[in-house]
Amino acid sequence: SDPIGTTFHGFYGRPVKLLSAIKSAFTSFFTLVSTCLETELIISGILLILALIFLGLLQLIQLLGFHVDSTSPYFISLCLVFVITFLFIVLYLQVKWVFAYVVVVVESSWGLEPLKRSKNLVQGLKRIAFSMLLFYGFFSGILIWVSAAGWGYAAADKWKSWAFVIHIVSTSTLFMLIMLSYFAATTVFYMYSKAIHGELAGEIAEEFAREYVSLPFDDGKVPHVVSVVYG
Repeated sequence: SDPIGTTFHGFYGRPVKLLSAIKSAFTSFFTLVSTCLETELIISGILLILALIFLGLLQLIQLLGFHVDSTSPYFISLCLVFVITFLFIVLYLQVKWVFAYVVVVVESSWGLEPLKRSKNLVQGLKRIAFSMLLFYGFFSGILIWVSAAGWGYAAADKWKSWAFVIHIVSTSTLFMLIMLSYFAATTVFYMYSKAIHGELAGEIAEEFAREYVSLPFDDGKVPHVVSVVYG
């Protein structure tokens, strides 16, 4: 939650202190976990439904008197159809929930509420959200593949090899930087979405209202705005 909170406060020009950032991270941890569990439960439920449909089709095929061969191209094609369907559903949900974790930190909500809020904010901006997910997912996938390739050279004493340790540390560091960049970019995208939906102007006016005082003048009865600088 730290990159989210830091980016959000930086947008308004608020100073970010280390202690407050750490406190915010601890405060948001449990709400982030609860929201993550909600998303995992929903995705797991969808997977379970698809699995039941798949097994039901297999039972129906057998009841009709056909033999099910796991090596048959028809069986493999059916499996691919269900896997691709599941992946498309997950990707669609990820696009709708792209702001969920930002909403948890910034708006102090949890559970299903951030998912509903993200669904409303991403309306009209799904292409951008999809592009972001593809961009960061591509580089994350490459790092995971490179890291898995390093683990592939399994040996009993692999942790004694400096090359292996450096490989793991470097890929883990790069992955962390990608995730930090993703959360920061998502927070900026969240602010942009609020501006598109007309929610940001009022918040900015409220944020900086204490720095300005509106004073009425006699000439034309037009109020003038005077900036107040605090020493």
